[in-house]
Amino acid sequence: MRRMLLAVLVVVAFARPALAADYHAIVRRFVDEQGFNGVALVGRGDKVVAVEAAGLADAAAARPMTADTRFEVGSISKWIASIVVLRLVDKGQLSLDAPISTYLPDYRPDTGKVLTLRRLMSHSSGVPNQVDAARKADPAVKGVELEQMEAVRRYASGDLAFAPGSAWDYSHSNWILVKAIAERVSGKVYAQLVRDEIVRPLGLKNSGVFHGISARSVEAAEGYAALTPVPQLKSSPMPDYMAMVGGYYTTAPDLLKLMDGVLGGRLLKPASRQALLMVLMPDQHYALGGRVRAPMIAGRAREAAWEDGSNGGFRVLARRVLADGHTVIVLTNASFDYQKLGDLGEALMEAGYP
Repeated sequence: MRRMLLAVLVVVAFARPALAADYHAIVRRFVDEQGFNGVALVGRGDKVVAVEAAGLADAAAARPMTADTRFEVGSISKWIASIVVLRLVDKGQLSLDAPISTYLPDYRPDTGKVLTLRRLMSHSSGVPNQVDAARKADPAVKGVELEQMEAVRRYASGDLAFAPGSAWDYSHSNWILVKAIAERVSGKVYAQLVRDEIVRPLGLKNSGVFHGISARSVEAAEGYAALTPVPQLKSSPMPDYMAMVGGYYTTAPDLLKLMDGVLGGRLLKPASRQALLMVLMPDQHYALGGRVRAPMIAGRAREAAWEDGSNGGFRVLARRVLADGHTVIVLTNASFDYQKLGDLGEALMEAGYP
């Protein structure tokens, strides 16, 4: 018995969080065995513990991946949009629970009086996903730019599929409405709102809003269906009216700084930060613009902000344990398998605890 106890004590005594070399070994294993192409970062609070870049950002130009390569973040853009809206809430310009007819008096009155920003941003509004239906029916729609209120009329004015708050449906049309509201109330276009409410306050260097193809618009990485044996481009243009849906770009270090600024308490007032993290649809773990989960990490349930996104060849995950700020960010541009992406994120997260 004493020998067994001694063995356990020795293991505990020498247990330590992972070092940069440990994270390097994890990422290299996924590069060598799974063909990972992208950037992986581990942070604690606002500090970068380790960052690894592997492969190519642009195969045709032989441009290598670096820690500062810009990526589209897909649906993490919705979380960014929620933060922008909450900044306007903090300034008294918006309310999460006022009828949206307060801000868009020309919107259809029957639904305008029952819809709220809280329901739109939690995908519990009942607004049908008309924009995705249109894009699937005619792929050419993806590249067509529209004035925001014209997009609202075409793609966000359908009859409600259910009473607000009674169900959940991941509808991109919600965010067309949210963008129209934020722009009208602030008097600014959304790209300017992101600069004023997020990029400048946090001192971000490589983040913002793009439209069209990100690699052309903001010199981001190219998106690929595959890199071997022959590179195959895979892009999906993002019109400006869908900027809240998937139009944000960033780098791994910038995303760490943003997550720390928001979740560490510097950017939002306490009530708004609480609203951002309050799960409204428990079966989906969905709060405002993103998820909050409590997965088992290193033998314990740990509550974490849980963000995922994709567009074209881009796949992105970002996880931050709320109690201690342990953060993992993985950005890829070559259609890396979702399960393998999750496995890499999990391995990096687990390594951060004894």
